[in-house]
Amino acid sequence: MTASLADGKLCSAGDVRHAMSDLMPHMGPCWERPLEDYAATVFDAVKVQAACRVRLHAMELLCRCVERAARRSGFADEEARRASHQLASAPVLQTGPHCFLLPEPVALYTHLFSLMGLEAHGLEWYITYHASTVSFAEKAKKGPGWLWLEGEALNVFGLPRSRMDSFSVCGLSGPYRFALTNAQGQLAPNAAAAHLLCELPSGEFASAADAIGGANQMLWRRRLSSSVKLLQLDDLDIADLVADHLEDPASWLSAGFIRNRAVAESVLDTIDQLNTGPWKGWVRRTTDFFWGTDKGRIVPLRLRDNVLRTKNQADFEVQFRPESLVAALRQRVLAPNLFLVFLVTSIMPGVRVLGGCRQVIYYPLMRYLAAKAFARSGELEVWEEMRRDRLPGLWGHRVLKPDGTDPFGGIGLLDGAAALLSRYRKMPLVQAAGDLESFTRDPLWADLSANTARGTINSASTEWQWSGQ
Repeated sequence: MTASLADGKLCSAGDVRHAMSDLMPHMGPCWERPLEDYAATVFDAVKVQAACRVRLHAMELLCRCVERAARRSGFADEEARRASHQLASAPVLQTGPHCFLLPEPVALYTHLFSLMGLEAHGLEWYITYHASTVSFAEKAKKGPGWLWLEGEALNVFGLPRSRMDSFSVCGLSGPYRFALTNAQGQLAPNAAAAHLLCELPSGEFASAADAIGGANQMLWRRRLSSSVKLLQLDDLDIADLVADHLEDPASWLSAGFIRNRAVAESVLDTIDQLNTGPWKGWVRRTTDFFWGTDKGRIVPLRLRDNVLRTKNQADFEVQFRPESLVAALRQRVLAPNLFLVFLVTSIMPGVRVLGGCRQVIYYPLMRYLAAKAFARSGELEVWEEMRRDRLPGLWGHRVLKPDGTDPFGGIGLLDGAAALLSRYRKMPLVQAAGDLESFTRDPLWADLSANTARGTINSASTEWQWSGQ
């Protein structure tokens, strides 16, 4: 490890690359190869002929979820079916960016990287999950509620600080309307903001997630010079998917997990154990399987005596049984946590997920949790199929670092995406990824780099055995 680092870095880019190559051996040869080769690799997921009931059923329900989302986004029935057929035959889901507007640079450059991989395989659909159980402000003037244009931080919905800090993007606490205001409350204060505001939907939305999703569809169709179609899933889509599982009494999630109290509690116990060792902090017990939703806010829940309760609200409780959870999910009283999100979108159906600096570590650990749950419930067929999964989770977010240019100046409000991509295609991955700032400023990655250097964590670690590396 580097002894002393400047500019807030807690470890070096070299430390990160070494740790990644140690835990993810496929990364070693990729660093010096062209970015387009790596993009093609991460989207090169081929359909595995599942034999087990759990996996087949989970893929069937996920495909239905995709079709519903496609129809809701304005696609015709036949187009919606093609989207689900692509996911079944080329099972890759981009899960890196949160619920950001398309021009937000971190999200935009991930979408450009994904386009590079999709086009390499001639895929028609870009299917994404964007986490919306997040607040509008994730850090100072950063997050789904902010957009920087011409060097100025703009409030996407013109919200007061009290709502920016405590409300969730997925909360049905609208109406929300696009505003793009500066600190003085001025509407669209610069040319780029005025241009963008004209392109955004002018109506009102029940949630910010709906507003952002609708705007992204509009911008993608009108302005992105690509034949690839965008399909976005958010946490309400996944809530319905979880409910679909729980309504089927033969579903493992219903019969083998929710109804099997010992299995659910063993997952929570394993999370607690992870947080006493070298993997501490990667899978946090922020809430027990579900978030509660309360007037636009999300609140953590604890599972006690087979009931989900909040810490400070005595009147909020949901029985931890399928029929109660289904009703709460359909009524938007509950939203699934990340473990359940990945269980129903990736681990059970066998779909590769692409994510950022933290997901590449916590996702394999979630697979470890799921494998233990399947074994505890006696569901060994899917346990065996999981052992054969190859690269089920890969680094696919913040792979291409923004070069510091305004996205509007660089690609003319998205019109020049193909020209911009041509600049990066042949660039070695090590150069395209830049200084790996999202890794090097992260205390979890600093600890991980130190632990891999000491050998405390390595590719043979028990908790890493379900990574599929």
